Amino acid sequence: MRTHGWSGRVPVNDAEAVARILAATRATIDRRGTATSIADVARELGVTRQTVYRYFSGTEELLSATALDAVEGLLERVMTRLTGITEPDAALVEGIAAVLEELAEDDYVGLLLRADKLSVPVVGGFTSDDARRFARTMVERLEVDWASRGYDDSALDLIAEIVLRTLQSMVLDVMSHRTGAELRPFLDAWTGAAVRELARGDVAAP
Repeated sequence: MRTHGWSGRVPVNDAEAVARILAATRATIDRRGTATSIADVARELGVTRQTVYRYFSGTEELLSATALDAVEGLLERVMTRLTGITEPDAALVEGIAAVLEELAEDDYVGLLLRADKLSVPVVGGFTSDDARRFARTMVERLEVDWASRGYDDSALDLIAEIVLRTLQSMVLDVMSHRTGAELRPFLDAWTGAAVRELARGDVAAP
């Protein structure tokens, strides 16, 4: 680990260095938004660009790591909004709507999903194996008694994929202006209907 710079407070290990880089990135994003660069973050920390490059290969990787670091907080806000919703279709429709609305207001996770920052790795990451496992965990955290409503493990896996692909599609649709009252009926017709059919066994789960 480099032992100079850092505004006179050298990190004790690489984990602390990364944490401080991410904190500096958030502070820089607060000021500069999508214009944030490695050089900006290095100045915020009082280190050279090479010091930041030791931990992150470039601005895109740094912004991705900052977004990932902020995901849990965003999802906790979403789960709070879903408190008390026990109907499967309603919970998923409101969950997707809440994620989209939180992303629109989020300066860290949402930053990567704005039109000028979208990339193939970011878009493809929506349906990665890690994303599917994470989505399945979030589906299970909803206040829905899935088993008593007729959803088995295969159905829950499919629901998690439906959620991810819906979010992926909505993020890519930069021309869409559906919000609030317009957004939810659309999501109900698309995602809610599929979830209702799954409970009746009319859609084949993988």
